Amino acid sequence: MLRDIHDEIFRQDNWGTPAQYIPELANVPSNRFAMSVCLANGECLNVGAADDPFSIQSVSKVFSLAATLGRIGDQLWSRVGREPSGTSFDSVVLLEREKGRPRNPFVNAGAIVTTDVLLSGRQPKQALAEILGLVRTLAETDDIHISERVAASEKSTGARNKALAHYLQSHGNLENAPDLTLGTYFHQCAIEMTTRQLALAGRSLARLATGPNVISPRHARRINALMMTCGHYDGSGEFAYQVGLPGKSGVGGGIMVIAPKVASIAIWSPGLNHYGNSHAGTRAAAMLARATGWSVF
Repeated sequence: MLRDIHDEIFRQDNWGTPAQYIPELANVPSNRFAMSVCLANGECLNVGAADDPFSIQSVSKVFSLAATLGRIGDQLWSRVGREPSGTSFDSVVLLEREKGRPRNPFVNAGAIVTTDVLLSGRQPKQALAEILGLVRTLAETDDIHISERVAASEKSTGARNKALAHYLQSHGNLENAPDLTLGTYFHQCAIEMTTRQLALAGRSLARLATGPNVISPRHARRINALMMTCGHYDGSGEFAYQVGLPGKSGVGGGIMVIAPKVASIAIWSPGLNHYGNSHAGTRAAAMLARATGWSVF
């Protein structure tokens, strides 16, 4: 089934465009594809470039959210909402209208606040070590690293994120200096993983018995709900309609998809659609959902 999807994606030859505003990502060829699926019986299936590392970007927001909920629990929701935004991931419109409280933890402003929570009272290296340590524990490998090149590339072109951070600060919704929080955030987004590793890391969210038991069932349920409603920004409704499973995308072209108690799925293709989500990856997720019948509905 995965080979058929792989072959169909290449037959269609419709890739989208890699993120142009981050130079390190803009240089990645668009016609790359990988898909990995970890099943409840412990089997993991892979096709394409499943062992090629890519920048997970906003998929990292799932892991920073899990770490933050584990650290302070529901206190987070006093600073970040849980509603879909209906706007692009880096929009400042709702942040201005709603007095500095981001609509959800998966838009950039919400993720910056989440990272700020993890950073409070610690050095950036300690906060990053917690996120990276969680990812490595979930994937059961130490071979996951942060790309300094990508982090530097994001910092050099991150004017809009800097604007968001300063706007959050103006409303008292940052506890640390904007540059300190942003530096941590840029490095978090620069984590590199393969689809094989990302699918393994999603097992705990899917509540598969083969996954490490480090995210509580309650938090996994909440995170999956947010992935379903907010995980693809203003394309979240379309993804829910076409795929019917919780998913989180990143502008590096990665998508983590969760079929609760059935499978953890990771897809990568760096070309993006107009929402900033993987163009071929979104189609592949829909093909897989149709072929398997997996859906939360």
